[in-house]
Amino acid sequence: MANCIRCGRQLPGLSFGRKICQWCVQHEAAQRGELPDDAPTPVMRTPWAHSSESTISLTHIIFGINLAVFLGMVLSSSTVMDFPLRELVIWGANVGALTFSGEWWRLLTNVFVHGGLLHIAFNMWCLWNLGQLCESLYGRWTYAVIYLTCGLGASLASAAWHPYTPSVGASGAIFGLAGALIAAFKLGEFSVPRSALSGTLRSLGAFVIYNLIFGFALPGIDNTAHIGGLITGLVVGALIALMAPREEQASRRAAIFLAVILVLAGVAIQVTHHYGLPLRLGRVNLQRSANLPEGIAAQRAARGTKRSAAAVPAID
Repeated sequence: MANCIRCGRQLPGLSFGRKICQWCVQHEAAQRGELPDDAPTPVMRTPWAHSSESTISLTHIIFGINLAVFLGMVLSSSTVMDFPLRELVIWGANVGALTFSGEWWRLLTNVFVHGGLLHIAFNMWCLWNLGQLCESLYGRWTYAVIYLTCGLGASLASAAWHPYTPSVGASGAIFGLAGALIAAFKLGEFSVPRSALSGTLRSLGAFVIYNLIFGFALPGIDNTAHIGGLITGLVVGALIALMAPREEQASRRAAIFLAVILVLAGVAIQVTHHYGLPLRLGRVNLQRSANLPEGIAAQRAARGTKRSAAAVPAID
């Protein structure tokens, strides 16, 4: 990447034709008297900055929701290690044939559903690390919308790629958090030397690469969801870093999220048309839903239930 000709700071990506960083532009404007002395500097806060919010973080709440759903599934199915396919569908697994036929809520409900004990253990370990880092960087509510938006992107990619295979798990959204953090650390301007963030950035890159390889190597891992969540997170993180780096720029961030969600909605509509399904909102015929597990049993035997599972991240 190019560097600023004034101070040597690294310029963000997609800064075509720019030679001066945002810091220097504002500093020169202040020297000309065009800005007040107390004008805020457009920087992102460091991810280890302390917050005045409650000690119960949003990551804890998301963790608790996943655990509560898992315990409910254990009680209803009397098993822990590997839930039956029918149970996954009942609890909100993402099945494209149902999702694109009107049960759109499955794009989000599946993010809180897991296939068994090992599945939720891996994902919650990842969430505990990446979630708290992302929440401390972006703030509680931006983090919440990033998590859900990346979950939508992951679920949409998964349902479009294999519409008759149930997909469950939080790691599509977790990959989105990793993507948002990578984009922030690469493109954002911080009040600390970039070298202070390089270790974490390397760990994030290793986490993404390792888990994508892991997903391609083992059967039953929904790498489509991982890639969809990662791309969504990279896009959202880049837009925030370039257009709304400060937490108080709530209206800009809201516009970014709205634009991304509209794009995802447009993709969903196109996928629905591609499969020749009616565009509607509502529960699919109950008899059809009840028979779905038997109808896709052959596909499950051939490909396995897709689980959005990730391995443990190494965060410095």
